[in-house]
Amino acid sequence: MLYQPPRPKIPDCSWQRPLGLGWDKPYTVSDASNLDDGPWHGMPVGGFGAGCISRSSRGDFNLWHLDGGQHTFRSLPACQFSVFERSENSPAQAYALCTEPPEDGTLSAWQWYPAFLETGNGTQAAPIPNTGTYQALYPRSWFTYQQVFQTELTCEQFSPIWAGSYQETSYPIAIFEWTAHNPTDAPITLSIMLTWQNMVGWFTNAVKKAQVGENSNPFSEYQPRWGDSTGNYNQWIVESYRVGCLLDRVRLHDEIQEGEGQLCFATVTNPSMEVFYHCRWNPVGNGAEVWSTFAADGSLGDTQDETAAAPVEQIAAAIAIRFTIRPGRTRKIPFILTWDFPITEFSQGVQYYRRYTDFFGRTGNNAWSMVRTALKHTQLWQERINDWQEPILNREDLPNWFKMALFNELYLLTSGGTLWTAADEQNPVGQFGVWESLDCRWYESIDVRLYGSFALAMLWPRLDKAVLEAFARAIPAIDDTLRIIGDNQATTIRKAAGATPRDLGAPNEHPWERTNYSNYENWHQWQDLPSDFVLQVYRDFILTGSKDTEFLWECWSGVVETLAYLKTFDLDGDGIPEHSGVQAQRQLRGISAYSGGLWLAALEAAIAIGEILLNDYPPISPLLEVPEPELIQEAIELYRRWLAEAQVVYQETLWNGQYYQLDSDSGSDVILADQLCGQFYAQLLGLPDIVPIECAQSAVQTVYDTCFLKFYDAQLGAANGLSFNRTLEESDHTYPLEVSIGINFGLAAFLMKLGMKDEALQLTEAVVRQIYENGLQFRTPETITTVGSFRSSHNLTAMAIWAVYLGLA
Repeated sequence: MLYQPPRPKIPDCSWQRPLGLGWDKPYTVSDASNLDDGPWHGMPVGGFGAGCISRSSRGDFNLWHLDGGQHTFRSLPACQFSVFERSENSPAQAYALCTEPPEDGTLSAWQWYPAFLETGNGTQAAPIPNTGTYQALYPRSWFTYQQVFQTELTCEQFSPIWAGSYQETSYPIAIFEWTAHNPTDAPITLSIMLTWQNMVGWFTNAVKKAQVGENSNPFSEYQPRWGDSTGNYNQWIVESYRVGCLLDRVRLHDEIQEGEGQLCFATVTNPSMEVFYHCRWNPVGNGAEVWSTFAADGSLGDTQDETAAAPVEQIAAAIAIRFTIRPGRTRKIPFILTWDFPITEFSQGVQYYRRYTDFFGRTGNNAWSMVRTALKHTQLWQERINDWQEPILNREDLPNWFKMALFNELYLLTSGGTLWTAADEQNPVGQFGVWESLDCRWYESIDVRLYGSFALAMLWPRLDKAVLEAFARAIPAIDDTLRIIGDNQATTIRKAAGATPRDLGAPNEHPWERTNYSNYENWHQWQDLPSDFVLQVYRDFILTGSKDTEFLWECWSGVVETLAYLKTFDLDGDGIPEHSGVQAQRQLRGISAYSGGLWLAALEAAIAIGEILLNDYPPISPLLEVPEPELIQEAIELYRRWLAEAQVVYQETLWNGQYYQLDSDSGSDVILADQLCGQFYAQLLGLPDIVPIECAQSAVQTVYDTCFLKFYDAQLGAANGLSFNRTLEESDHTYPLEVSIGINFGLAAFLMKLGMKDEALQLTEAVVRQIYENGLQFRTPETITTVGSFRSSHNLTAMAIWAVYLGLA
């Protein structure tokens, strides 16, 4: 019996969207200074730190994060799949598989895939697109085409990404596996074509120097060399059963530079298939060079031409695979897309090799080697992804919407301007970083990742530890560069010794070495940052089996130094730091429920870390510089004294019998949604409660009732802060009026810890539906509002949904 490859089984919980269906009222930005690319975002392909590409539900490739830390969003029509079909039962037809023709009139000879079918009188047969479905469950997505072709066609696209992989997850490889099934009683001839524009050299910044604007905020003027194809050329490669087009560029110097390298797309052939190619055609013309033959019979002209592109000229290449499917039969055809741009450059001259170069070399000539690897291991990679996902997908106690969002919110690890460098002696898995958001393109903001880093800590913990070790190294650093803070013209140094930096730098300077890139606040005054660092260190130790004492040793000096720094804000000596009206958007005064609670939990975590290190003394690694055990014991005793004093003050000052007041001195009656984040972390990590558990339950119930159930009919999520009588706080700041995605997922995780599973899922579902029903998919923002606006898309905090799953697990 002839072997029949299985047709793809798409998980029921994947996110779904009819091909080409738009949004009537998608969310839009609440601040004109924020970027809004519109709702046409799809799941990205590409490895962590390798750069990524994404394809929307209308079928166009439109997001190009191939330059580390930079963002380019625009459709490139010549990068496209097309399908030709002919059978005894129907005439030949061919379509490029995007429902939106190019706006500039290019490729006018091509026929574009219809989102709507038409009746005999030329009217639409359905009020919504009905010719196919886009589905996504990171790192996989599927395009299913129906009612246009007789063939049942599905394209599954993915990259080799799964939890615990520190090699394949870095690969700049995308697999597009086509499954074609003939349900008719006659043979069908099918041809699948992939075209791609030569973009080598485009993804590097023409402006290297960091700049400061009139409002004193640093910014990066990013000007990619988009369209600069001078010297680009295409090669046709045949190697055994592998065939492909290699897109390259003439290099004028010996050492490879940022943006230089190769792109490659390839497939396989055998005696039952015909392969056609056209290695040099004009992607900004009418496209007839490839379309005239392809639309006629599914072929191409087999043109080889390696002539380099002249100035202003654009070139593209094409491959087509033609085959016949017998009635009832199924065929699978893989297409592989790879890119090899080994260098990421930050400020001029600051260059790093990407992590994947540890496995494929650093010459920029390895795109074809990646093709070989992908074709050899595609099935294994699919099995690894299934093995990772299936235990969660098979859980009957988890609703489908939760499973969907749980995996899809991981998209940011691919597309969030992600950096992942090659390994070195100090960084055995390389250095890692994800930007805070599209509008805050600096890395790993420590307060944002208090919620948002749960996914990384649970799935790729060695990378999360690498981030925290970078913070530990940055804590003692000093940068005495004076700069203006925000709009108030006050000045301060960029980085004070002992202060935990808020971020690990930006891609236009030197990430990991120059921290505190943003200057819209005086980060030295933010009292949650040191506690955030300490708690995340202890969290990663606990979540990875409570055995990695070397990690604790790496971070211990940072823990000690930053807690000492934070204690300097305890002006009255009662054991707990006080605010002076400069804490972020909340304008806190005196001691606060949020930062004060984090301080208490951080002291408990530091005590626990110190006790572990005393039991581990001396450490196994001779390379570690560690303090004498007497100094560790002194630190533990000091933290115990501070904790004993502070815990009493916190409870007596802030507890009002129902919830914890925002702070002690402002007189605000705002109920803060994440007022007890410190208690959440204490419970999560098995530390002693920082407040009586009955008080925690009362406070969280009050938050749930006031900020969620009584706010916007419980359809939006929990507001960041509402007064007890449910009147929105009047303030010059927008913070209390918004729903923060990460804070909501963090609150839901806390509800889980308190045994309120139904309430946690209700809250989580409200937020998830706002994201995935209103055009925010794969660009999840920091906040949404009641008027359909958002702020700060592609935000790190949304991965906090993994904290909810941790509570369920």
